[in-house]
Amino acid sequence: MAAKTQQSNKSNKRKQITGPHSKSDTSPSKKPKLLQSKSSNPGNKGLNKPFKSFKQQRPVKSHSGKLETAGANEGPKSKRERRLQAKELAEARKKKRKKHYTLEQELASLWEKMRRRNIAKEDRSRLVSEALQKMKGKIPEIAGSHVSSRVLQTCVKYCTQAERDAVFEELRPQLLTLACNTYAVHLVKKMLDNASKKHLAAFMSSLHGHVASLLRHMVGSVVIEHAYQLGNATQKQELLMELYSIELQLFKDLASVKESRLIDLISKLGLQKGSVLRHMSSVIQPILEKGIVDHSIIHRALMEYLSIADKLSAAEVIQQLSGALLVRMIHTRDGSRIGLLCIKHGSAKERKKIIKGMKGHIDKIAHDQCGSMVLAYILSTVDDTKLLTKIIIRELQAILKELVLDKNGRRVLLQLLHPNCSRYFSPEDLVSFNLSIPSLSSKSESKVNPDSVKEAKSSKTKESGDEETKGDPEVTTAEANENTSPSESHHIAEGGKKDPNLRRQELLVDSGLAENLIDTCIESAGELLRSNFGKEVMYEVATGGAGGILRPALDEKLDALHGAIASLAAQPKSEESEEEHVLENFHSSRTIRKLVLDCPTFASTLWKIALGGKCEMWAQGHRFDYTDSFQVLLRPMHLTT
Repeated sequence: MAAKTQQSNKSNKRKQITGPHSKSDTSPSKKPKLLQSKSSNPGNKGLNKPFKSFKQQRPVKSHSGKLETAGANEGPKSKRERRLQAKELAEARKKKRKKHYTLEQELASLWEKMRRRNIAKEDRSRLVSEALQKMKGKIPEIAGSHVSSRVLQTCVKYCTQAERDAVFEELRPQLLTLACNTYAVHLVKKMLDNASKKHLAAFMSSLHGHVASLLRHMVGSVVIEHAYQLGNATQKQELLMELYSIELQLFKDLASVKESRLIDLISKLGLQKGSVLRHMSSVIQPILEKGIVDHSIIHRALMEYLSIADKLSAAEVIQQLSGALLVRMIHTRDGSRIGLLCIKHGSAKERKKIIKGMKGHIDKIAHDQCGSMVLAYILSTVDDTKLLTKIIIRELQAILKELVLDKNGRRVLLQLLHPNCSRYFSPEDLVSFNLSIPSLSSKSESKVNPDSVKEAKSSKTKESGDEETKGDPEVTTAEANENTSPSESHHIAEGGKKDPNLRRQELLVDSGLAENLIDTCIESAGELLRSNFGKEVMYEVATGGAGGILRPALDEKLDALHGAIASLAAQPKSEESEEEHVLENFHSSRTIRKLVLDCPTFASTLWKIALGGKCEMWAQGHRFDYTDSFQVLLRPMHLTT
């Protein structure tokens, strides 16, 4: 009985919970009342249809220009119609957002015609004049546009001088603003390339007081570097002086002095060295923190800064540059010298960072004129030969033939085969190897002898080398690195502590580089002998390197190389052959003669394989009057026999 009462109470509770829905339980349909009323009401027939989204019902503009409701009186649209409709909507939005959108479209159509290569000059001039006429009075406003800046660059390149002057005058008040724009910066560079001396001087004058701020800008620094490259010596000096001192930045007349070195400027103008150092630190530190180190003007400023910096300041700069930043700097003359200073005065940890930062870039660095100097100095200074073998030597082995035949790449190999040889390195290069920072140099070091620097300058044949050497900051040369104790210098002693011959042995012979180099010389003996640059590497390898570094470990390989060269000389002369015989070619004949004089083993091999019994034929000489040289060539053979 109690169980029945409990079941009845539960059913009553369920009825109370359902409440107003209890009536629907008695109806034959089990659908909710709301849905049933919708279906039963004849006035709500439209609600039974599928719901259309707002996107389908909103009014759009048709091809005729009238507003229509999409989906109201037409069926589903094709892909092409939807694409055209989306394009029309995008065009309408661009017109509202861009003030000169229609003008840019017209200029783009003209640009497509004027930039063609096969267009006549008269037609191009007419299109350029038409485009400039459309842009007149609006050039500063549209110069920052991606499309308009390209049109303006083409117009500046092909327009007349009068039209170019008009564009320059219109843009002149806004040049500094445009120099920081991502797209307009290319227009500013193009205008500088085509500017007259008057306009270039006016632009340089407008940069006064803004050089430091623009160098801290990622885009604006490109314009400063471009102007620095185009300017003459006086204009370059004016740009640099703004980075030295506030006085030189405020008073333009002070920048007219002839002294180029910062130390001479400080003594001539009576500037305070501490004030100059603080100002340059405030300019250089933000530039280094942002990583804007690709420009030559910054490299020059850093060289001047290191010439007056104290120990802590110089050590801080070296620490900041150690790594990937230095790799981006060594493509210029001053940048490579900064790299040499960082290697010389850097600690072992900093040198390791620099070498690791070069990983993957050894090929490009070795083929660069300035970068190859840094590589050559690293191989002759750093003691960690395992790290050098792992990162530098392994990448050099993959491109040995390219390096041997390259003007700059061969110097890295020649530095290992014959270190600091004046035949392969210019006097200026050898002086660069001895540069050092005055504040980090040991007390036992002395300043560079001015007479030796003048002698190095006078021995150069090109005037460009003379001009570049004049502006060097004060440097010192190491005389007693081994006697320097760590307490005398903030950094470790300059150069490595390992024996140079042991370092060369580990890098050249133990690493397998010399063996691969000999194999390359054997495979391409004829090509290397006839090459202007390859002949020098061939000579050093065939003689065994300076001090006989390749002997006796690689005697068998060297004998095979001597045999390969002698086999080329033993080939008969043929008038049908395109290549000259190695004994008649200008480069190879002189290289073989030099090998005979300096390498007796090669002389005997050449006599046995190539010249025995053929002396009468070769003694007659050829177009280079080889008779006298052949007599000298036979002399050591006679001595050996």
